[in-house]
Amino acid sequence: MTMRQPLVLFTSVWVVVAVLCGCSTSQPLPDFGYLSPDRFEQEIRAFEAGDAEAMPPENALLFVGSSSIRMWHKTLAEDMAPLTVIGRGFGGSNANDLLHFYGRIVLKYQPRAVVIYEGDNDVDQSIAPLGILATYERLLDRIEADLPGCRVYLLAVKPSPMRWALWPTMLEVNEGLAELADERKSVVYIDIATPMLGEDGKPRADLFIQDNLHLNRRGYQLWRNTIRPVLIEVEKEHE
Repeated sequence: MTMRQPLVLFTSVWVVVAVLCGCSTSQPLPDFGYLSPDRFEQEIRAFEAGDAEAMPPENALLFVGSSSIRMWHKTLAEDMAPLTVIGRGFGGSNANDLLHFYGRIVLKYQPRAVVIYEGDNDVDQSIAPLGILATYERLLDRIEADLPGCRVYLLAVKPSPMRWALWPTMLEVNEGLAELADERKSVVYIDIATPMLGEDGKPRADLFIQDNLHLNRRGYQLWRNTIRPVLIEVEKEHE
């Protein structure tokens, strides 16, 4: 299912992704040029230390992804109320980092649904859309295998003034994510990108902090107003 404006979707992308990924989730992915996930080991251990003191509840909504999720941690519960949420964003991460640490920051929480924001840093790190989508495909395969019935919400890669030159590539990733959601019953694509564009078709400067990359409170309010209604419609009955 897709929560988005109509997009031109590229079925041929998934033919190539299927060839790259193979049929088994145990087979390694090709080397798409990702950085080593080991650079986040200390950050993941910090999550684990916090869990040792107070383990979050199972059957919650898990928000994972890069700094756009990490910087939302402080107000995430308030913005998604009355839904029970867990924030596990780690700044600078990409889809491959999330896949690498999947067992430690996704599976361990036994969530009923997962909200994912990745792809922003992947594109900035010059990973081709095909590699990003293949990595997403592997991640979704693992969630479907390990957490039957778990719903997944894929957030579009956001436009930003700092990375505006990369927007055409990000659009290609978003088109692939939307098609992926169309192919899988348990996956929903939420287009948070289109509302972030102004009348001139460029990112709204009023949504960002000084670095022109990360969201300010107004930006997160826009995300809240776009994401929360989709989640409430499905997830409230499972509270």
